Amino acid sequence: MGYIRFGIPCFLLRKTRRSNPLLLYGQSHFASQNKEAKSSPHQRVRILLRKTRRIMNLLDIIGPVMVGPSSSHTAGAVKIGRVCRKLLAEKVVRADIFFHGSFLATGKGHGTDKAVVAGLLGMQVDDPAIPHSFEIAEREGLQFTLSGIDLGDVHPNSVKLELTGESGRTLEVIAASIGGGRIEICEIDGLTANFSGDYPTLIVHNIDQPGHVTEVTSMLAHKSVNIATMQLYRASRGGNAVMVIECDQEIPVEALKWLERMEGILKVTYLSLL
Repeated sequence: MGYIRFGIPCFLLRKTRRSNPLLLYGQSHFASQNKEAKSSPHQRVRILLRKTRRIMNLLDIIGPVMVGPSSSHTAGAVKIGRVCRKLLAEKVVRADIFFHGSFLATGKGHGTDKAVVAGLLGMQVDDPAIPHSFEIAEREGLQFTLSGIDLGDVHPNSVKLELTGESGRTLEVIAASIGGGRIEICEIDGLTANFSGDYPTLIVHNIDQPGHVTEVTSMLAHKSVNIATMQLYRASRGGNAVMVIECDQEIPVEALKWLERMEGILKVTYLSLL
């Protein structure tokens, strides 16, 4: 199971089985493509790799267009800051930033600290001003602190941000950079909220009572907003709960204001991609 032959894991050299999901094509397919496939393990591997390459995304190989040096520690960190700024929905005036794991251990060399601050200023991952984000933050009135933290059993490239906006609105986020410039928002204000930041996303904090999910989804249907994914979490039965809804379209501002006025709704947070 664990042996390597000619640099190739042995499980790839075994006779192909339809039940093995790692080998994407059945034995009969290999046989029809090349009669030597049954007797030549290297031939089977070549066919498998050729087929697999067809469905790979180029960005999975080379990563995003970005200011380096790292897609996870730099580009991902910029995206985390930028998404958090959008979730706050106003200019950030104070940010307390806590780095965990690899972000803490190697982030300085990768510019992770400057990358997060750049994102909070609204920069994109390819902005050449990212290395100068500290100076720009000082000019724009963004006060920030940088420190370490142990967040427990989370992704090693994780960061906690405690943000305050110019109106006094606050937001606490735990997020992770999961590779290739992709991120995951893991928690918002202490409640689980797993989403990527790639879709318009509605986060509704509410009391765990019957009817709230129906009201929110009915509103989205009325506004012709299609739901891409939906997740529900609660701290306890009848306690605080959260809905995380990724959408295919932007949600109108008036719909968000309507939600905020509903009884039992504690907080509405919205990620707009506009």
